[in-house]
Amino acid sequence: MSAAAHWAGLLAGMPQAAWVVAMADRRVVAANAAAAALLGRSAQALQGDAADALLSSPEDRLWWDSEGSIGLLHTDTVVATAAGARYVSRSLSLIDVPPGEPAHALVVVADRSAEHRAESEREAALAELQATLEATADGILVTDPQGRLSACNRRFAEIWGLPRELLQHEDDAAVHAWMARSVGDPTGYQLRLNALRETPQASSSDRLELLTGQVVERVSRPLLVRGRAQGRVWSFRDLTASVEAEARIEQLSRNDTLTGLPNRSALVDHVNEATATARREGRSYAFLLVDLDRFRQINDSLGHEVGDQVLQTVAHRIQACLRADDVLARLGGDQFAVLVNPADAAAAEATAKRILNVVAHPCSVEGAPFTLTCSIGIAMAPSQGSRIDDLVRHAEAAMRTVKSAGRAHYRMHQARAEGDRRNDMQLDHAMRQALVSGRFRLHYQPQVSLADGRVVGAEALLRWRDPEMGDVSPAHFIPVAEDSGFIVHIGEWVLAQAVRQAALWHQRGHALPIAVNVSALQFKQPHFVDRVGSVLDISGLPPHLLELELTESILVHDADESLHRLHALARLGVKMSIDDFGTGYSSLSYLKRFPIGKLKIDRSFIKGLPGDDSDAGIVRAVLQMARALGMKCIAEGVETEPQRHFLQEEGCDEFQGWLYAPALDSLSFEQRLVHGPAAPAAAGAAVPAPAPARRIRLVR
Repeated sequence: MSAAAHWAGLLAGMPQAAWVVAMADRRVVAANAAAAALLGRSAQALQGDAADALLSSPEDRLWWDSEGSIGLLHTDTVVATAAGARYVSRSLSLIDVPPGEPAHALVVVADRSAEHRAESEREAALAELQATLEATADGILVTDPQGRLSACNRRFAEIWGLPRELLQHEDDAAVHAWMARSVGDPTGYQLRLNALRETPQASSSDRLELLTGQVVERVSRPLLVRGRAQGRVWSFRDLTASVEAEARIEQLSRNDTLTGLPNRSALVDHVNEATATARREGRSYAFLLVDLDRFRQINDSLGHEVGDQVLQTVAHRIQACLRADDVLARLGGDQFAVLVNPADAAAAEATAKRILNVVAHPCSVEGAPFTLTCSIGIAMAPSQGSRIDDLVRHAEAAMRTVKSAGRAHYRMHQARAEGDRRNDMQLDHAMRQALVSGRFRLHYQPQVSLADGRVVGAEALLRWRDPEMGDVSPAHFIPVAEDSGFIVHIGEWVLAQAVRQAALWHQRGHALPIAVNVSALQFKQPHFVDRVGSVLDISGLPPHLLELELTESILVHDADESLHRLHALARLGVKMSIDDFGTGYSSLSYLKRFPIGKLKIDRSFIKGLPGDDSDAGIVRAVLQMARALGMKCIAEGVETEPQRHFLQEEGCDEFQGWLYAPALDSLSFEQRLVHGPAAPAAAGAAVPAPAPARRIRLVR
């Protein structure tokens, strides 16, 4: 057997590429099939090649020059092949031969190109992942199943205030200890971690309060590989700024900006709590409505700044004479509400007397003394009502009786006389006849863009002229309709008529949204959403041109059911707004859940603009809250150019009121659309409303 055949036989069984080199001339004497495949040449063609031509690196040349005396050489290198450069691991070693036999060397080469490519891809993926981690605004931490840190970004260290050296030392226990020491509730923090370790495939989300005052949202997701948890990915988001903003907006929505007292929105919560306690413990409480007498004279003679100081003084005086558990709130203007809980009639009267006394203490502004008085109406709860609307209505009726009797006193609410109930029955009958006989009609008040003065909508307002009673105010017949339930039929008629008129305008080229008020009882009807959809289908009016105006009480009462219906209406494409915003049950916790697109600022807050700082503060707060919630704002009852200018400067979107036009019949409204407003209104001058006229709407 030849020497080449001998060596070829030895190499044939090796899985790696290998060849034998004669040390005498450093040429290949035999190679196996794996070497031929790697180098792209046949084994016979490799015989006789110079060894350093196949693998040539400084290490190789040094080894050959030493004739292998330096021992085994094992390194990684690159070898040129017909298919291109290949990354390989190769070893050079002398072959043990009998004495006297020529020396030979064995070269063994393992192709690592695939491994090298995978490693490069892995490094690129890791670099991409690290860049992604650093680009996010959240703090990211990756841990293995034992909680050891695998990766994190700089934002994670910033949120937790981790010292750089702590991360550089790669002391995982020290990092976890630092985090545990940084939270306000370390016990709860650790319990949560333990629970997640016991359920490695569970996800979680919670908030942490750090000792620095930061509020951090913590989200944890399992790191799954082939369905098995191989660790956890944690994200930390600093919510401090947004939480502070929410708290500020919530405070503005629940506190009077002038006096700092709770407003009506906050008062409703106190009423609900007091009612629940009263029913549970079988006791009563009192609701006092305090209205300052002739307060307008102070504003007119001394100015609104002095008037605000007086209101603040009155608030301090009343607060000082109440018990610790009693609640004082400002409802707006010169009206305050006092919740005396618990209280019977005697305790309510005693509180009213104390309030009368402290309010009547002499005041002095710039050396000029004067005396204030107030009139107080009292409603007992829950016997005379358990909702804020009922209590305010009853207390206000009693207060107005005091006003008409000479002021500066108090009065308990009394049930209405039998004659009043008979009058209500007659009025209810007349309403039903009016609906059948077609005596109801709708007028439409333009809604105007503050940005460019265009008419961008209309509110449908109800009118009733009776052949015997003449023009009947909704303030008179709507409460009766609500008590009897007939408000549902009136509401359906108004909805159908308004949508029909809007569809007619749309056919004539006026794509104008129409706003329709919805009563609480109408909204609660089981088929209300279906009724709205049917009216739209029959009329052909695009759903987005119908806007339903809802009261705040509708949203709060049975909030989950209300949310379900509001989303059903939203799916129809109908728009929704909150009417008379600020006078009811405002609450961010509800507003942010409901698909509401617009807030309507009540006219009571517009009346004092721009001179009344309290009204101005309330309007600014409402506008700020609307912007925070992504809603539009419309102001109602705008009667003067200064009011319009203030609203425009503060970023209100729309307005309606006598400054532009009163409520118009459909023909006059359409002429206004075509030809624009009359000269006085177009020039910006206020159009004075005649004394008997009132804005009439279908609500509550």
